[in-house]
Amino acid sequence: MSTHEIPLSKPDITSLEIDLVTTALRSGRLSIGPMQEQFEMSLAARVKRDHGVACSSGTAGLHMALLALGIGPGDEVITTPFSFIASSNVILYVGAKPVFVDIDPMSLNMDPSKVEDAITPRTKAILAVETFGNPMHMDAYEQIAARHEIPMVEDCCEALGCSLKGRPAGSFGRVGVFGFYPNKQITTGEGGMVVTDDKRLADICRSLRSQGRPLPSSPVGTSSTSDAPAFGMGGPGVAGHSALGSWLTHERLGYNYRMSELQAALGVGQIRRLDQIVEARQRVAGLYTRQLMDAHELMLPTIDPQAVMSWFVFVLRLSTEYSREERDRVIAALRRHDIGAADYFPCIHLQPFYRERFGYRAGDFPIAESVSARTLAVPFFNTMTEQDVDFVCRTLKLMVDRENIQR
Repeated sequence: MSTHEIPLSKPDITSLEIDLVTTALRSGRLSIGPMQEQFEMSLAARVKRDHGVACSSGTAGLHMALLALGIGPGDEVITTPFSFIASSNVILYVGAKPVFVDIDPMSLNMDPSKVEDAITPRTKAILAVETFGNPMHMDAYEQIAARHEIPMVEDCCEALGCSLKGRPAGSFGRVGVFGFYPNKQITTGEGGMVVTDDKRLADICRSLRSQGRPLPSSPVGTSSTSDAPAFGMGGPGVAGHSALGSWLTHERLGYNYRMSELQAALGVGQIRRLDQIVEARQRVAGLYTRQLMDAHELMLPTIDPQAVMSWFVFVLRLSTEYSREERDRVIAALRRHDIGAADYFPCIHLQPFYRERFGYRAGDFPIAESVSARTLAVPFFNTMTEQDVDFVCRTLKLMVDRENIQR
């Protein structure tokens, strides 16, 4: 038996990150400073993009990306119904309509053939989600978008450190967006980042994240990637700019989507350790795979042989003979044994708001619904021990066996 609770996820913070956050605190520069710029440059380089724009969340990054692409009322954006709800909500934020297509039951990402079939004259983008960090089909979506001359937005919020055919997650399509919530591969507490090779798009996002302020044109003493002046005792000011000038000028409707220097400092430390973090997560995924590969009632994640996974979560599926109610009982039983477990993900189109607004019903996307009814996320974090994984697996098998006996 386990002698302690095994949570669903847990961040991996070391003295390196603590020292960097302390450095930021002591600097007196708590927003729009060198830690943000260092984090942006490090992550963009890691995913082979020219520009990184740090922001307050992955959701904020997706919102800004759609705005920067000019997507708005009357437009349609093709996306998946099997994801965290933010990937669809951001489409509504800009006044456009999410157009769902069903998923491929192997990758759990959108079925590429259905993406192609869903394109209409009103389609203005494809928002492709790497579900659970799986990059399968990202190149196919990219090719579809290119054929139809529409942008692809890569929601890689769950995929940092993954790659497909040698290309890192975040490098597909016109723009990618990462998220850094505490359950992600790396965390800044809350936070996100837009990555792109398009300087104009990056500059629009820099303006949008900071209340729509104009960007300084690299005046002396400032960074070309900065979106606001430093703060001194006398208030805002940029070399070459009036203290009453650009900081209080707003050239577009913007938002307060900035990332603090404390968050960025945490991110700087985490990105330095990314290889170590990915290795740790691959170790834990390997432990689960070896323990559960012979459990016929469970379906393990399917990974493209040309992909490298960094493992956002470890999500299993009960086989098709099991019902949603049985899956829910297994989750509840695991929690009673102090094992974190969750139903990743309920289908977006069946969430109350989407049903009311768009009239979706059960059966509209049968593959996504079937998968959603049987998914089960088990504890997954860098520091899990072999004993932790063994306890989770033995308990899971017992709870599934109990469901069989009760039939």
